[in-house]
Amino acid sequence: MQNSGLFSSTLGRLRVVGFLEGLSFLVLLGIAMPLKYLMGQPEAVKHVGMAHGLLFVLYVLLLIMATIEHSWSVRKAALGFVASLVPFGTFWADKRLFRE
Repeated sequence: MQNSGLFSSTLGRLRVVGFLEGLSFLVLLGIAMPLKYLMGQPEAVKHVGMAHGLLFVLYVLLLIMATIEHSWSVRKAALGFVASLVPFGTFWADKRLFRE
């Protein structure tokens, strides 16, 4: 799949946003929260948390769109959603659920 092809479909956009959402979750948990609670620097959580929240909402919307467009089962859609709640989950979902 070409890079330009990733943005030309709902599934491609879901995969890209899933990667970014998963990465932002790891940065939030692994860098921003320790900075806040161990170093007393809450700014990182504010910024990374906002970016992660926006990416999470976009991920869920794209997941709904892809579910409708591809007639996915409720189970597959639910797994895609639950994956977004677990560290590294969106990477698993990309590999196991969202590849054509």
